[in-house]
Parts: sequence; structure tokens; C-alpha cells
Amino acid sequence: MFTPQALVLQLSYALLVAAVLAPRLHQIRLLIALAALAGLGHALWVGDMAGASWMGVLLGAAAWPIGRGLWNDTNVRFTPDERAMLDRLFSELPTSRARHLIDQGVWLSGREGDVLTRENEPVDNLYYLAQGEARVLSMDALVGLCRPGDLIGELTVLSGESASATVILDGPARLWCAPADDLRPYVEAHDDIRRALEHGFATVLKAKLRASNRTIAQVGGAGAPTS
Repeated sequence: MFTPQALVLQLSYALLVAAVLAPRLHQIRLLIALAALAGLGHALWVGDMAGASWMGVLLGAAAWPIGRGLWNDTNVRFTPDERAMLDRLFSELPTSRARHLIDQGVWLSGREGDVLTRENEPVDNLYYLAQGEARVLSMDALVGLCRPGDLIGELTVLSGESASATVILDGPARLWCAPADDLRPYVEAHDDIRRALEHGFATVLKAKLRASNRTIAQVGGAGAPTS
């Protein structure tokens, strides 16, 4: 059982078990490819040509999408605004998947006074603010500011709930905009995108809470909440 040939075969089995337990598709494919490689080595070692043939087929089937994904990743291009967006929010996504996500929206130029969300009204779009600033108002009181790198509408865009605040551009701005009606079914169909968005939402929410507390403290004085 503990001969070198047997250990290689056991390694192949262990890698297959790990593939079944892996949470992400690219991890599953990589582990299957490694298992097939170990199985191929064992089959050649013991002279099992039929087994070697099947392990070769399995290795090719697993390696093909991995190679295609790597090729796609090396040929994807991003604008400076898109690259900054990915680095801040979606760094865990492979570049080809990040490109796919960004293509669900469009880049817009905003003007001073443009209203992005209205308090107690449905959120129609998810925005990423690449350039410019926006005021966040609740019951007509200033409660925060959105700055470059912030998302707008992330708390309710996927749930369909009403906006918790009104957001108004303070001046010229550059924004990425994804319609909520298109984004919801897209996220439901792509689990890796959903996880990346949720991670990005959490990152931005933490930064917003800290910035909002500072704004309230400046407006309300020492009695205002602090982070």
C-alpha cells in the first residue's frame, strides 16, 4: 500500500476529493487537472495504458478551460478608471470576469445637481463614483459625502428596497452606472460575481460609515456619534 506507485495513486484520489470540496470553479478545475496528472503518472509507472489514456483525456478536459481563462486574462484591457475600480472593490475576480462585470454597466459624465438616488424611492441604478463628489442627505440634513472610489445605491440595489438617503452630485463627475433591473438577474446567475459584489459592498460600507461619522461630528459638534 505504501509503495511509491501506490502513494501517487492515493495523491490522485485525495486531489479529487479536494476538488469536490473546493468552493470555486477555477479551484475545482485546477485540482482535477492535478489529480489527472498524478493519475497519469501512476498509470504510466505501472504500465496501465488504458488508464493513462483516460487520465490524459481528463487532464486535457480540465486544462483546456484553465488555459483559455489564462489567455483571456492576459488579453483583457481596462481604462485607468476601471482599473482603480477593480483594485478597490473587485481585486479577487479574475480579470476576464471583472471585464464581464464592468460590461454590465456604462460610464457616464455627471453634472452638479444630478440626483443619483432619492430617499424612500426605489434605487434604479448602482453607481461607482470614479471622479467628483456627492452629498448624502437624510430628511434634508447632510449625513455624509461620497468621494472617488465609493459605490452609491449598494445597500438596496439588489434587494429592490427604497433608498435610505438622497445622493446629489456636488459638481462634474465620472460614474459607472449599472441598471438595477439588469444587475439583479445577472448576479443571481453568476455566483462568483455575487460574492465579489458583496465583498465590494462591505468594503465601501465600512469606509462610508467612518466618513459619515466624521461629517456628523463636524456638523453636530462634540455630541455627535463617532467611529
